Amino acid sequence: MTDTITFDERVAIVTGAGGGLGRQYALELARRGARVVVNDLGGAVHGEGASTRAADAVVDEIVAAGGEAVASYDSVSEPETGEAIVEKALEAFDTVDIVVNNAGILRDKSFAKMSAEEVDAVIDVHLRGAFNVSRPAFAHMKDKGYGRFVHTSSNSGILGNFGQANYGAAKAGLIGLSNVLAIEGEKYDIRSNVIAPVAMTRMTEDLLGAFADFVDPAQVMPMVVYLCSEQNRHTHEIFSAGGGRYARFFIGMNEGWFAGAKRVPSVEELAEHLEEIRDISAFEVPASSNEEINLLGRQFQS
Repeated sequence: MTDTITFDERVAIVTGAGGGLGRQYALELARRGARVVVNDLGGAVHGEGASTRAADAVVDEIVAAGGEAVASYDSVSEPETGEAIVEKALEAFDTVDIVVNNAGILRDKSFAKMSAEEVDAVIDVHLRGAFNVSRPAFAHMKDKGYGRFVHTSSNSGILGNFGQANYGAAKAGLIGLSNVLAIEGEKYDIRSNVIAPVAMTRMTEDLLGAFADFVDPAQVMPMVVYLCSEQNRHTHEIFSAGGGRYARFFIGMNEGWFAGAKRVPSVEELAEHLEEIRDISAFEVPASSNEEINLLGRQFQS
């Protein structure tokens, strides 16, 4: 039987916590004892406007239930405002232990019609936003020898989705960020993982149709809250959560075809071995770029 997971004395920052998934994470972390910075710009799904209402409402819920929380209305999209979010945690609670990078916007359009502004706006919030909050938070976690990151990716970033080149690219970038934080943070007990949620939120309600009734944001929450916990020892991983199903995405590599050391095969020779190159009946899951190099080294030895 697993011991009850609590967050007493832990401080969590949840971005985009004024509604949807972020609200669920903030409420549960607080219910289990965390002191929470509820960050939300309060803008529309496409990123326009700002309001204090969304963050304030979640803080009020937490306080009414006996928890501790403060609101942050800063955008994640600039380095200065990302740092201000972390400063809010330090001013209010003296530390930061957990960061859930959840803030996001949509600017969906087919690739041929997508403007540079629509690309920049989405990357600024999702990918640069995670950098802007994580960088100052990582420095504090490193000093104290403890930290937990959960970065919100998407199956659109891992697998692709029509009309979401900007969103998919940003979400895939978060996987790269998380992997490096996992490697650099390991000796400081900083764990970094990725969540790919499937849930009905403001951002997805027009996309899911009738399926929306089966993917409550609350169903994603247990996976994220566990990954934020001290009990979680996993890092450098990607988890899918939605509709009551929890699974792991992974990036695997097969043995492939080895043409020989210091040998350049012809294009035609490579084409002849393409099925062997593509065969995934057996594979490994490298944990770093070094492990891929080790795989190549084994082939040199053989």
